[in-house]
Amino acid sequence: MSTARARRTPPPSGLIIVDKPAGWTSHDVVGKMRGIAGTRKVGHAGTLDPMATGVLVVGVEKATRLLGHLALTEKVYEATIRLGVSTNTDDAEGEVIAAAPADSVADERIHAGVAALTGQIMQVPPQVSAIKVNGERAYKRARAGEEVELAARPVTIRAFDVTGVRRTGEVIDVDAVITCSSGTYIRSLARDLGAALGVGGHLTRLRRTRVGPYGIDTARTIEELQRECVIMPIADAVAAAFPRRDVTEEQARLVAHGGRLPAAGLGPGPSGVFAEDGTLLALVEERAGAARPLVVFVP
Repeated sequence: MSTARARRTPPPSGLIIVDKPAGWTSHDVVGKMRGIAGTRKVGHAGTLDPMATGVLVVGVEKATRLLGHLALTEKVYEATIRLGVSTNTDDAEGEVIAAAPADSVADERIHAGVAALTGQIMQVPPQVSAIKVNGERAYKRARAGEEVELAARPVTIRAFDVTGVRRTGEVIDVDAVITCSSGTYIRSLARDLGAALGVGGHLTRLRRTRVGPYGIDTARTIEELQRECVIMPIADAVAAAFPRRDVTEEQARLVAHGGRLPAAGLGPGPSGVFAEDGTLLALVEERAGAARPLVVFVP
């Protein structure tokens, strides 16, 4: 009798849109999804802090090669900012480092502070973050007691809409929906709003409701995925996230071998190239009149 182990058929390449539970790291979700999907080739686009819930885009098999490009897309969050209390992590998981009565802050000042944080702004990331400083993660240095200086970086807050202002004693909870560019820290928005109002602030709730075209309405909980692992085919995922370009048989052969195509005027950023039969061939980027392959998916 043969002792060779039967090889498991790998799952189809594609995306799984997970509704991440609170208390889980993004890496925890990837580990769980490896077991559910039955493959080690699993990754995620755009990290969510353990406190946060909501949309986490997970790639399986060949779709892991999409994740770096998907992480750069626009995101939408529902957040609650508590004014009157500051923490060392700028969120509810940290230690309180300062408190000041916020009950005298008028709604008009809150809205003015939010308006000042809308549009293209320079943002300093939280000290407790995964950004590397001299080769070491900032959070490791901060937790060792070191004062970490992080450079401000440009981010775009396309919308910062206040949906509720709730007052309890000396603190104010501000509910908001925020649409922003990749690399934005909502914790930093909470910190900066509190600082501008002179009372301090931190994030107490965060739920991501959209990453690019993938919304919370298409996301599934871990429990739902354990019952049925729904994988969005890689071709559908690319067609939803990027401009589409259909090519001839001759052009398809060229792309499959890493060749360049003439630019089609699809603008900056990746676009998906599809064969005449609908097969996804590659992601390309147009520069200097040519479409250069970023990722080739066909053998």
